[in-house]
Amino acid sequence: MSRRKRRRKEREAEARAVDKHKHSVLRYLRVTPRKTRAVVDTIRGKKVDEALAILDFTNRAAAAPLAKLLRTGVANAALSENLDVDALIVKEIHVDQGPTLKRFRPRAMGRATQVQKKTSHVSCFLDEKE
Repeated sequence: MSRRKRRRKEREAEARAVDKHKHSVLRYLRVTPRKTRAVVDTIRGKKVDEALAILDFTNRAAAAPLAKLLRTGVANAALSENLDVDALIVKEIHVDQGPTLKRFRPRAMGRATQVQKKTSHVSCFLDEKE
């Protein structure tokens, strides 16, 4: 088993063990995983209000869907348990590659080249600050 598959299985096992109401998942985001990771790295470990402020002023395509994902996680945590929403932090957030849409673009001399439109799956786990 490759290292990537093993790591993915470990993450899935941890995700099942974590309280389901303190996290949110965004699937099939039509932004490449590499570009999404650049935005995700700026908010990892930050307080939720600070992360939302960073995302509001980030001029990247993935920023708005990630802000919506974060707000969903906060709403899930607030509804399921009596948590202090102001004390929540982004404990873990990771980006995995989703399915790739394959399209073709016409080129010179009657040829066609493949264009790969990549998608992302983002998982966000929130926790109270200790």
